[in-house]
This record gives sequence, C-alpha cells and structure tokens, in this order.
Amino acid sequence: MAMKIKIECLPEPRLTFGEGVYGLEPRLALPSGGPADAGRIPQVSIGLIGPVDDVRAVRGWLGRLAGFLPATEGNAQRYRNWPGTERALGIRFVVEERFVRPVDQAKLDLARAKGATPDGFEDLLDLFDSRIQGMFGDSRPDCIVVCLPDELGDLRVENAGLSPAERRALEFLRREEESDQLALFQPSPEELAAAEDLRTQADDLLFRTFYRALKARVMTHNNPVPLQVIRRDTVERPGDKGQSHATRAWNLAVSLYYKAGGLPWRPADLPENVCFVGVSFHHLKRRAGSLVYASVAQAFSTDVEPFALKGATIEHDQRRDRQPYLTADQSASLLRDVLEKYESQTGVLPSRVVVHKTTKYQPEEEEGFRRATAGRVPACELVWIRSTSFRLVRKGQQEPWRGTLCTVGAEHYLFTSGYVPWWNEYPGPHIPAPVEIGTAGSSDMRQRATEILALSKMNWNTSEGLSRYPITLSFAKKVGQLMTELSENQAPNPSYRFYM
Repeated sequence: MAMKIKIECLPEPRLTFGEGVYGLEPRLALPSGGPADAGRIPQVSIGLIGPVDDVRAVRGWLGRLAGFLPATEGNAQRYRNWPGTERALGIRFVVEERFVRPVDQAKLDLARAKGATPDGFEDLLDLFDSRIQGMFGDSRPDCIVVCLPDELGDLRVENAGLSPAERRALEFLRREEESDQLALFQPSPEELAAAEDLRTQADDLLFRTFYRALKARVMTHNNPVPLQVIRRDTVERPGDKGQSHATRAWNLAVSLYYKAGGLPWRPADLPENVCFVGVSFHHLKRRAGSLVYASVAQAFSTDVEPFALKGATIEHDQRRDRQPYLTADQSASLLRDVLEKYESQTGVLPSRVVVHKTTKYQPEEEEGFRRATAGRVPACELVWIRSTSFRLVRKGQQEPWRGTLCTVGAEHYLFTSGYVPWWNEYPGPHIPAPVEIGTAGSSDMRQRATEILALSKMNWNTSEGLSRYPITLSFAKKVGQLMTELSENQAPNPSYRFYM
C-alpha cells in the first residue's frame, strides 16, 4: 500500500516590536521600532562582581555598547552591525561605582589553591555569593553581571553529596540516556548536543558547575536580582575569532534588557489567553538519601510573563519505556497549579491549554491533564516533541527550509532548523534534523506546528530570534538543571529571568 506523503512550508511566525513594527528577526526590527515595551525602561543599572582584572575588562567592554560595532562574520543579512544601545533598544546601560564589587583577591587565591575540589568549589561560591548579596538592599541594580575568568567559567566538580551507590546508579542512567540518543541516528556533535537539550541528564546531578550553582544559590535569597555571567574570553577574544563584537553586543544587550525587566519582543501570531505548558523531568537527591525525579512545568502565554512551577517528586522506578512519567493525580495536580497561577496573574482562566512534553503521553498523564481542565478550560491539547532519525533532502543545493512540515502517513516532522530564506543561509554544519511531533488524541497538527515555530522564537537569551525548541521545553530544562542545586523542599524561582 502506498504511503501518503505531504510536504508544506509553513509561514515564518512574525514578531512584534515597539511603534507597531512587525518583523521576522530582532536585529533588523529593533532599530526601527525598539523593544516591545519601548519607552518603559530608559536606563538599566548594572552591578559588577568578579576578580579585579576581570571586572575592569568587562566594564570597559560594556562601555563600548553605547557606540557602533561592525559585524565581521561575512553574511550581512544574518550578522548585522551593532548600532549602539540607544538605537537598538532606546536605553542606556549604566554601571555605578557603588555597584562595582570586586571579590577579595586573597580569598580568591586561597579558594583557587584548593583546585577543583568540593571544598574549593564551596569557598568560591561563598566568596561570590557574599559580594552579590551586598547589593540586595533598598538601592539595587537591575541586573548583576558576574565576571568570570575562564577557569571558573569551565569549573565543575563531582557532586560530593552523592553516595558511591547513588553515583553508580546515576552513571548507569547516564549510559542508558546516551544509548537512547545513539539509537536514534548517528548524530553529529551538534545534533547530539541539541537532542540533549531536552533530555533528562544524569550529568546534571553527577556534577556541579560553578555558574549554575551560583545562580541557584542567589535565587534562594529574598528579593534577588537576576545574574548575567560573562566570561573574560567573551570580551577579550578578537572579533575575527568566532562571533564578532557586534554579534556579542546584540546577544548580551537583549539578554540584559530582559533580565532588567524589559520585553524585547512578543509573538505576533499566537492567540491571546492561551496557556502553553512545558513538562520535563530531572534527577534530584532527597535529604533522606534517595534519588528521585522532579517534575517541572513551565508556562508561556502572550498575556503573562513566563513562569515555572515545581511538581511532584517521583521514585526512580516510576518509569515506563525507560522514561519517568506522572500518575493521573500528579498530572492533574501539576496542571491545576499552573491554571491557578495563570488565573492569579490574569484574572481569568485560559481559553485553551497546550501541554508540551518530550515523550509520548502515558494513559495516566492524559487522564490527569484532561481531568485538571475538565469543566474549567474549553480545550486541552497534549503535544509531544522528540528527536528523530528522519531526514529530508531537497533536490538542488538548498537544505529544507525552516518551517517545513512533512507528513508521512500519520507521522509529522517539523523543521525548526533549516534553510533561512531571509538570511540566504542554513545556519548549521550538517543536514537539518527535524523534530517529530504528535498528540494524545486528535488535533490540528498544522496549527500545533505553527505554534511550536512561534514559541521557538521566544528565547530572549539570543538576538537571532530562532531556536531549535519551543521556549516551553527549553525553559523547563533550564529550571531542572538549577533544581539539582536546591533541596527537595525548596521551590524554584518562578521567573524566567533567573534561568537565562
């Protein structure tokens, strides 16, 4: 029997900026209209923390953001000159002397002398954290830039809180996770890294990374300020090696603006009053000693700031097909919490809920999610998104376009990465890899794919405006990574600004 194949290229979702400007990419549209909330934030106050030399280097580089920086990458359609903060965002970045706090060099040297050990790691955390906490008073910066020498930017140590038996269990799970990835296809390093962006990772608990531990530590304080980590290499590496200084300026400025409370852009084509929810799982160690999975839900809507909520903890043997899942009661409780938070922020319940997950829905999960919305929300769509070995090769020299939706029988493959016509370029080294999408129950797959494309443009940590995965899932992954640093009784900060 012949297999029915349909290929369609979906329109690229638009973004909306200030002054009623619409566009496909931020670097082109921001100088014309400014950010979506143009005029609301005229000035961003920045604090600086780090070793004396690193603070000096970063401060000098931040000063250059006020002026013009040329892009040198070669493709002027993709890599655009940096016009300065006033032209790009309508703001000024200000570093006041009272918010410049170098760390004590003698204490830093003592901590470094201990090398990559748990004790040295904790000493470094304490040293940076104490300087950061000093800025949490009534007078405070909008964002704190942590200036890290390269060795601290790369620093990671084994998690000393794990017993030998727990470490063996996690190493077994890590091998299992890696075999699941390799079973899909023979991936390039880039494809493997992209696929891992959504997976539960044993490494997140086996090892502690310094910048992640610092963000988690600061987040537990009362009324914290978002952090932006900048490595010394970012500001001192020549512009002809890797990204130009213009591209680095674009990415950093957009990130700082969002972390300071601004909104760089909005999705133009997503319907109002729809709550998109990403659900993911992460390894967690209980104080009592057992290893569990923690569930996380992240919500995104055009009506509220993205927020995250911690769900149930799940025993490691609550798995099916080697993947953790939620019971019906756990699923219902998690989604009810999301709806309650959404209603408290908007005053109304959403008209529709769309749940994103990286594995197919188990019957218990479908039952629980639908129970939570029954009689309260008119529509509930349950969508799964996962990596796939499927590939599509176009006749000619161009790769499949971003937005290509290929339907093979009952299977649907969406190219969130691919040839970008307005750049006249495919921004990748290998054949584009789509994601497979599906639903529990019937749904309009073209509409679900269009929503995923739009949500893949909501990562304010980059100025390109394109990501491989929707913000629902990439945000939930970042929350889970930081949750490995929290105790089982600590709830993660709900704001996306603390995870970027």
